[in-house]
Amino acid sequence: MRLKLVPQETSFDFFKRWKLWLGFSGLLMVLSFASFMIQGLNFGIDFRGGTTIRTESAQPVDIGLYRDAIAPLGLGDVTITEVFDPTFEDDQNVAMIRIQAQEGEESATGEMVMAVEGALSGAVPDIQFTSVESVGPKVSGELIQTAVIAVLLAIGAVLIYIWLRFEWQFALGAVAALIHDVLLTIGIFSALQIRFDLAIIASLLTIVGYSLNDTVVVFDRVRENLRKYKKKTLAEVLNISINETLSRTVMTSVTTLLALISLFVLGGDVIRGFVFAMIWGVIVGTYSSVFVASSVLLYLGVKRDWSKPDKNAGNQFAKVDA
Repeated sequence: MRLKLVPQETSFDFFKRWKLWLGFSGLLMVLSFASFMIQGLNFGIDFRGGTTIRTESAQPVDIGLYRDAIAPLGLGDVTITEVFDPTFEDDQNVAMIRIQAQEGEESATGEMVMAVEGALSGAVPDIQFTSVESVGPKVSGELIQTAVIAVLLAIGAVLIYIWLRFEWQFALGAVAALIHDVLLTIGIFSALQIRFDLAIIASLLTIVGYSLNDTVVVFDRVRENLRKYKKKTLAEVLNISINETLSRTVMTSVTTLLALISLFVLGGDVIRGFVFAMIWGVIVGTYSSVFVASSVLLYLGVKRDWSKPDKNAGNQFAKVDA
């Protein structure tokens, strides 16, 4: 007996209130943008600047112990990660401690570094400090610009890809869904003031890919059904297409979420922000593929009278003439 989260054949009417869904999505985007403009993002060390201290010790790295030792110093955002490398010796336990830039300081002061080293030496007597590096405000500003460019280029590449593969209406629907997903992800990070660093940029790019994959699956089926059901309205064809791919969409999203929730619970503080962004992205990406991309396509309309059939349309289950 196979597990089925959704029946093989469904007949939900996803476009009975499609204007309401578009309005709701638009409202969420406006709220996300407003939160970003009013509160801003809680930038991590990657974007704010700070100091990285590398340590080595004979005893295993205890991140909780390190954090408790540094906490009384009141240094703000502190990230502690254990470094794994197969070239390390068995008794070489390496940690990276990243401390946000202190207000009014371009780089780490000698007093701050000495205070951190003293606190850690009291907790781990055999600890050694092998390097101290600082990231200034200028470098952090360049990272923000590069991150924004990376996300915009990804969305632009998607626009061109969908436009070449389908029609321009499909491209605009897909890009609207991607902008919706990225803006809502930034909005939730702004509203909850979760630390925003380079790992979150990586998650945004991953969300773009995930959402695009979902949208392309639906649009592929829409294009096939537009040729198959030439007398049905566009809304009917969209409904048929989404219902036909719904089982696959739900199963993919649920299995992905199971893995991400496990990582969120068991993965520790270092990757928690990245995993949270991915969980949120899977949810809004699945929603946008159905209620944003397809609704925009319905609003714009689409070409129905292709003069030449697409020989590549269909899948492995398509009927082949003998």
